[in-house]
Amino acid sequence: MSTKRLLGVFAHPDDEGFMSGALLHYRASGIETGLVFATRGEVGEISDPLLKTRDDLDEIREEEMRMAASLLGVNNLWFLGYRDSGVRGAPDNQHARAFIRARPAEVVGKLVQIIRQFRPQVIVTFDETGADGHPDHLAIYRYTTSAFHAAADSALYPDLGPAHSAAKLYYTSMTRQQILTMTEWLQEQEPGGPFKNADPQTLGLTDEQINVVLDVERWQDDKVLAASQHRTQVNPSNPVAQMLPEFQRKLRATEYYQLATSRVGDDTMGENDLFTHVEG
Repeated sequence: MSTKRLLGVFAHPDDEGFMSGALLHYRASGIETGLVFATRGEVGEISDPLLKTRDDLDEIREEEMRMAASLLGVNNLWFLGYRDSGVRGAPDNQHARAFIRARPAEVVGKLVQIIRQFRPQVIVTFDETGADGHPDHLAIYRYTTSAFHAAADSALYPDLGPAHSAAKLYYTSMTRQQILTMTEWLQEQEPGGPFKNADPQTLGLTDEQINVVLDVERWQDDKVLAASQHRTQVNPSNPVAQMLPEFQRKLRATEYYQLATSRVGDDTMGENDLFTHVEG
C-alpha cells in the first residue's frame, strides 16, 4: 500500500482548481491527498444573492468545499480559520481577522503542525505571483514556503510534533501566455473586469520556470463536476464562464508546476511526475 501523500495549500475554497487534476490523478494511483485553506472565502463574489447571505457565507463555502473535496477523493481537509482579505485595496483588507493581517509566526506554525501531522512528501501552493496577484494568494505562497522549511527543523515549533522533511515543494499557476491570452479576451468583453488590478505581464509561470507539465485530460469531466460544487461562485454570466468552450477545455487539460525546492534532486526531463525520485 502506498505511503505517499500530496498536500495542496491555498487561500480560498475553489483555489484547489489549479491542481484538481493532480489530486484526481494521484488519488487514483493510491496516493493520499490533503488540502489546506487559509480562509473560507467569506468576501468572495456571490454568484446568486438568493443562494445565501453574507452572514453565513463562510459556512456554505466550507460545505461546498467539502463536497468538492469528496469528488476529488480528498479525505483530509483543514481550514486555518482566517478571514478572506478581499482584493488588493478593498476595505476588507483592514478587517481584524483578514488573512493578510495575521501574524506570520502564527500562520507558519499552523501549517507546520499540519505538515508534521499529515507528513506529505510533496507540497503544492501558489507561485510567487499568486496566479492573479490576490493578496491572500501571495500570503499563502510565502507562508507555505516558510512552513516547508520550518517543518523540517526540530528546533522550530518543537511543541507541534516531530520534524518532517517533505521531499518537494511545487508552485502552481497558469502559464504567462495563458494569462495574457485570457486577459486580452476578458478586457475586450468587460474593461476593468477580472485582472484589472494586476499586470498580466508579471503573472503566471514562464516557460523557463515550468518543471512538470501534467496531462489531466482524462479528468476533464471530474474537474468540472468538482468545480461546480462551488455554486455560490459559479456565475454563468461571468466573462470567464463565457470564454470559448474549446479554450476552457484546453485550460483544464494541462496543469503546470514549478519545482521550488527539492530534497531528492531535480525533476527528470520529460517525466512530468510530481513524485519523481520520491520514495513511498
